[in-house]
Amino acid sequence: MSLSAAPATKRPPASPRLRVMLLGATGTIGQATLRALVRDGHEVVAFVRPRGGVGGRLEGDALRRVLPGAELRFGDVRAPQALAREGFRGERFDALVSCLASRTGAPRDAWAVDHAAHVQALQAARQAGVTHVVLLSAICVQKPLLAFQQAKLAFERELIASGLRFSIVRPTAFFKSLSGQVDRVRQGRPFLVFGDGARTACKPIGDDDLGAFLAGCLREPACWDRVLPIGGPGPALTPQDQARMLSRLLGRPVPLRRVPVRLLDVIIGVLSAAGRVVPPLADKAELARIGRYYATESMLVWDAAAGRYDAEATPSTGTQTLQDHYARMLGGQATVELGDHAVF
Repeated sequence: MSLSAAPATKRPPASPRLRVMLLGATGTIGQATLRALVRDGHEVVAFVRPRGGVGGRLEGDALRRVLPGAELRFGDVRAPQALAREGFRGERFDALVSCLASRTGAPRDAWAVDHAAHVQALQAARQAGVTHVVLLSAICVQKPLLAFQQAKLAFERELIASGLRFSIVRPTAFFKSLSGQVDRVRQGRPFLVFGDGARTACKPIGDDDLGAFLAGCLREPACWDRVLPIGGPGPALTPQDQARMLSRLLGRPVPLRRVPVRLLDVIIGVLSAAGRVVPPLADKAELARIGRYYATESMLVWDAAAGRYDAEATPSTGTQTLQDHYARMLGGQATVELGDHAVF
C-alpha cells in the first residue's frame, strides 16, 4: 500500500493472520479500523469501557453490534494494570493498534489518555509479546502549541525509543470535524468562517479510508518505523471551499459569516483570567485555544525550512470525498455524533 493508494477499495495482499489488541474501538475511526482489521483476516480483541461511545450510551449488546468481529474485553485503559489484567490477560499478541484519544483535549484529560494511558499500554503490549504498534496520532503535532499535542508527541517519542516496530499515523482533518455546520446551513443559516475563510486548508479523510490505512500498516513494510502524515483524495480544501461545496449540493447560495480571530483571543483572555478563580473555566480556556489553533493553522504537512504548509507534500489515500459525505448527510443517509467535537 503506497501512500497514494486506495486501500479501502483494493483487495489487500495476503498477509499472516495476526492477533491484534485494539484500543479506542468505539470511536468512528476505531470502528472503521476494526472493520478493516477483520477484513484483512486478523483476530481482534477490543479493550473497551463497559459503557462506551459518545456519552457512554453503548453497553452490552449495543457495543457488540457496533463492534462485530471482535472479542470484547472490558476495563478502563487509564487504570494502572487494567489493560494487562483484563485486556491482554497474560496471553500472546502480535500487534497493538491504538485509535485512543482524549475526548476534550483539556490538559488533564490529554496527559491522562494521550500520554499516560498509552505508556501503560506500551508496557503491557511488550509483556504480551507485541512486536508492532500502530498509533493514530494527529498532523497538528507538527506545531505543538497545545497540551494535547505535547502529550501526543511525548508518547510518540517513547514509542519510537521503545525498540518495537512502530507506525505513527498523523491524519489531516476527519470528515466528522468538518460536519458541524451542515445542519445549520441546511436550515438556511450562514456558514461561519474565521477571517476570510481562506487562511487554512486540509485534505479531509474518511473513516473507512483511514481505518484501511491504519490496518494496512501491519502488512506494508513501507509503513514500518515511520511517521506517516496522510490525507484523503483530491486537493486541499479551505473553509470557503466547504461552503461552496454545500452550496452546490443544496442548489442555492450559502452565505458566509466572517468571525474575527481576535474574538477568540478575547474569549481566551477572559476564560484564562477567570480560570484562576474558577478552575473549570481554565479547561474552557484551553478548548478556546484549540478552536483558535484550528482557525489559524492548516492541517497539512508543515515545511519548516520554507515556513509554510505544503498541500503537495501531504500524501493522499482512499476514495471517499468530503463532498460525497456532505451529500449523504444532506440526503439523510449519514449522521454524525459530534459529542465533544461540537464547535458551532
